[in-house]
Order: sequence, then C-alpha cells, then structure tokens
Amino acid sequence: MIRVSGLTMVFGSGDAAVHALRGVDLDIPEGDFVAIMGPSGSGKSTFLTLLGCLERPTSGEYYLDGRDVNTLEDDELADLRNQKLGFVFQSFNLLPRHHVLRNVELPLIYAGAPREERSKRAQELLEQVGLGHRLTHKPSELSGGEQQRVAIARSLANNPLVIFADEPTGNLDTKASSEIMSILQKMHKAGRTIVMVTHEPEIAAYARRIIYFRDGEIVREEVKDELR
Repeated sequence: MIRVSGLTMVFGSGDAAVHALRGVDLDIPEGDFVAIMGPSGSGKSTFLTLLGCLERPTSGEYYLDGRDVNTLEDDELADLRNQKLGFVFQSFNLLPRHHVLRNVELPLIYAGAPREERSKRAQELLEQVGLGHRLTHKPSELSGGEQQRVAIARSLANNPLVIFADEPTGNLDTKASSEIMSILQKMHKAGRTIVMVTHEPEIAAYARRIIYFRDGEIVREEVKDELR
C-alpha cells in the first residue's frame, strides 16, 4: 500500500536549513493501523504531510498503491488526493456556512458525482457515524466531537484507500476522544488503512503499530498482537 525509502525533507538552505526528515524508510501494508508519535519537531507531522501528497519530499522514494508519487504532476496529485485519500485534521476544517450534509458531499462534488448519488452517500456516511439526525445543522451548532465525526464521514466520501488523521482528538475531551477512536478502530476492523499522528499514548494505543520519530528519523517501533 505505502512504501517510502530514503525520504528526506529540508526546509530552507545553507546555515538556515532545517532537516525535518532524514532518510525515512517505512512500509505500511493495506489494512494496517499505524500511529506516529514523537516530540514537537520530530518530523511526524511533516511525514504525514508527505504521505498525504500535500507536499513533495526533498529526496527519496514514495510509492502509494504501486504508483511512484514523485513522478506525478500537480493535477495528478490533486486527483489522487481527492479519489484515493481521506483526511481528518485536529481543527476539523469544516465549511462554517454549509450544513453538515453539504460538508460531507464536498469530495463527491469535486469528483463530479451526480447530486442524488452524492446526497445519498453523504447521508449514509453520517448515519454510520451517528449523525443521521444532524443533516441540516451548521458546524457551529455541533459539539467538537460531532464536528470531528462529520470530518470522518467526509474523509470516507470517495471510499479512499487510506485515511490520514493528524491529531484527530487534539481538540476533544476524554469522552469525545474515546468516541472518535472507536469509530476509527471500527473502520480499521472493516479493512480500512489508517495512518494517524498523535502525541497521546492512550490514543496511540488504539493502533496496531506505533512508530516513534525523533530528530527526523524513526527510532523505534512497537507492534501489538491484539488491538484494544
């Protein structure tokens, strides 16, 4: 599914250069659930940004579902993100002026899906995350946990190969965090590939593998035989 080799990311140049990633190698098979941990500045968020095709690496190889990502043009990367990748961010990134159903429909609109099809798909996804009764509400009328569930539903709209989650519980209380992680865990058990950045050990514990970053490098890995 995902294979990176010798991945580097350098910001700036000369004496001001910051080496965010230093030759990272990692394989993530289909259906895996990976948590990425590390202190601030360790490179974990930069790594997720590269995996999500939101930036290009300075050097190294990245293959996603057998495709050499580094050879793709910008418009091809945009298509790849829309059709194959789902994103869940700490800040939810919902459009405040649109109701919940419309927010979930957005990836389907960009993909050119017919109105009836995208409305039905969005409603089904919102029902799956327990928000079938909130279709016409605006994000401001929802709790933080509910907004994140909308974001998860939106990330699933185009049935992506992999979900990238960047601190998905960072703005939530303990109860809402548990609810969000239960949804992600259910997605994983259904066969979805999930790559998640978190600084919280109790959240990382939901994953099958935990990858630890420090100073732009992978320093260790934990693999669990059983999930929570």
